[in-house]
Amino acid sequence: MEGSSLNSLGIYRKSLALRDLSEAIAIYFSNNKEVLSFRKVESFRNDITKSMLTDAMLITKEIEQVTLSNSYSVRMKSLTFINIMTRNILAYCNGLERDGVKEKEYLNLLRKEIKVFRSSFKKWRKSILNRND
Repeated sequence: MEGSSLNSLGIYRKSLALRDLSEAIAIYFSNNKEVLSFRKVESFRNDITKSMLTDAMLITKEIEQVTLSNSYSVRMKSLTFINIMTRNILAYCNGLERDGVKEKEYLNLLRKEIKVFRSSFKKWRKSILNRND
């Protein structure tokens, strides 16, 4: 599947939205405003925000991997990895909340985005599993 048809894939667009929202929240809540530089982290909150950003970016990469791969085992590994990363992002939201984040509405927005993404992901995963190739 080429790039233009990948962009027309709904789950891919949802992963980009999830990545963008995670990035905005990670930057907002990070004590280290250079979180995108991936330099050494100095605090628990910075560690969480860096991990959140990394996992959100990896979800998009794994969707690309599933879409472009002809290998059943590669697709299964990527689908499992995506599921783990969405659960991780939810855990990062809980970690930020426990770390004293006051603006819980942002975390709830990200949780809602994860819920929407996971619903679409489950349907997409089912279609991938039903493919005969």
